[in-house]
Amino acid sequence: MPHIGLPPDLPGIRGPMAFRPETAKPLNELVDVLLRGPHTLTPGERELIATYVSSQNDCQYCQSIHGAIAAHHLKNEALVLNVKHDFQAASISAKLKALLVIAGKTVRGGKHVTAADVARARERGATDLEIHDTVLIAAVFCMCNRYVDGLATWQPRDPEIYLEIGKQTAQLGYVGRDYKKPLEAIAAKHSNSKS
Repeated sequence: MPHIGLPPDLPGIRGPMAFRPETAKPLNELVDVLLRGPHTLTPGERELIATYVSSQNDCQYCQSIHGAIAAHHLKNEALVLNVKHDFQAASISAKLKALLVIAGKTVRGGKHVTAADVARARERGATDLEIHDTVLIAAVFCMCNRYVDGLATWQPRDPEIYLEIGKQTAQLGYVGRDYKKPLEAIAAKHSNSKS
């Protein structure tokens, strides 16, 4: 049960965002730029960074939703699980592995990222923009993970909810969306299957 009065039908970060839309707008705009804007890393790779950070912070909602978005972009749910559990053994580029090291150290605290970590990422082909945005994605998702868990938001256990929200977010982005639509689509699907 949430610590404050949040809309009961909106899971995870969607409840607090509906509660305080004036703070939701800049957060969504920032996340949209970081995860969907023009970039040398694909949206799937950037969503993997967000998923990995959220898994390191043990935020069930964020790792599930961003994992579903990454899986939609990459067409590979198993890869997302592999990255969360052992990215060094996952079938991803050496560059992305180096960036995930930086992201993981940012989760522990920004001062844990070393010049050697950055040099290794550069050796593996990472640009300054990719390194910058990896640190910023990690920092933003640490904040979002704490926002979701610090308010004890509703976090569904049904994986279908995450897949539907993930599919719609991958297609429509983070800005100016009706967050109830994915839940309505799931309810309609269940209603039709019972008829």
